[in-house]
Amino acid sequence: MEQERRKTKRTDLESRLVIKRLDGNSGNEVAIQIADVSKNGIGFECEEPLQIGEVYEAYLTIWTKEVIHAFLQIVRIELKPGGYGYGAIFIGMPEMDSARIEVYQTFNGE
Repeated sequence: MEQERRKTKRTDLESRLVIKRLDGNSGNEVAIQIADVSKNGIGFECEEPLQIGEVYEAYLTIWTKEVIHAFLQIVRIELKPGGYGYGAIFIGMPEMDSARIEVYQTFNGE
């Protein structure tokens, strides 16, 4: 059995996210499928190739239908059928937004 390396619990969300690169080279917004999210980061799948280490602007729709504006830094990339799997950490997320994720996990017994 593989040992869990994450610092916080992860929550699966059936939601979508739209992201765009901040460097101005790509103005395209890309829809992604969220696999899991914690107060520290997010796992998602996307058909578009993204770059490890790059920071992307994101609009995350959470279970309450609220939208959290966040910045993601790609830390992991995995090739998957029909696209890529990514792991990213939140950069500069306000404590109020990360607390929303933590509260949801607490009340759902995760």
